[in-house]
Amino acid sequence: MITAGVDVGSLSTKAIIMDDGEVLASAIILTMPDSEASARIVMDKTLEQAKLSLSDMQYIVGTGYGRVNIPFANGTVTEISCHAKGAQAQNANVRTILDMGGQDCKAIRCDQMGRVVNFVMNDKCAAGTGRFLERIAAVINCPLDQIGSLSLQGVNKDLPISTTCAVFAEADILKLIRNGEEINDILAGAFDSLVRRIQGLLGRVGVEYALCISGGVGKNIGIVKLLERNLGMEVFLPADPQLVGAFGAALIALDRLKSQTSSKHN
Repeated sequence: MITAGVDVGSLSTKAIIMDDGEVLASAIILTMPDSEASARIVMDKTLEQAKLSLSDMQYIVGTGYGRVNIPFANGTVTEISCHAKGAQAQNANVRTILDMGGQDCKAIRCDQMGRVVNFVMNDKCAAGTGRFLERIAAVINCPLDQIGSLSLQGVNKDLPISTTCAVFAEADILKLIRNGEEINDILAGAFDSLVRRIQGLLGRVGVEYALCISGGVGKNIGIVKLLERNLGMEVFLPADPQLVGAFGAALIALDRLKSQTSSKHN
């Protein structure tokens, strides 16, 4: 059974193709202003890798902010359900998921079947999102994929850095740089504040082992290590945190396809 999941997020668009639950191919691209075009491009890339055509797909589930703009999807599911399904399928012990995406952060609790039992989202605060970290990286003129490791090399000196507004954070960081503070120490302080806000979000659903981090921010080693230290538990990281939503969508597509096939035979 050939199924696919397409996750059109705020910053990136992802797709996975599976054959009976086994991944055949995947792709990630930056989301463009046109969600439909983003979905088509990422799907074409994934199909090319799998050496398949769209007509070979038996069921496709769309998810993410742009899920309603995927014309070739057979159905849509919220990213919350897809991240829970995708995370739990990769580690049967997962009961808590922290989905840190481009523009929001979600704390999710699931059962042993990957079904959502509770969730909360950040509302006004951008802490723990990809966009916020992008702004931090830009203001210190450092590649995004390096700020996590740099933060671990610094000392948290409790520097005053806003984590509720990217504009305020930029102003605070620039002021600290002018005052002679080391970049590593600035990042250490900023990350500590970010992680404490993330912990507050997790506290609202309760952290039950195992904790999985999904979304692009899951690739930031600074966030991951600080969370592990503060929570006193090891965090489970999927092979690619960015693909968890698409992975879950493809699995839900498989469940739906099996259900349809079973109904036809009864």
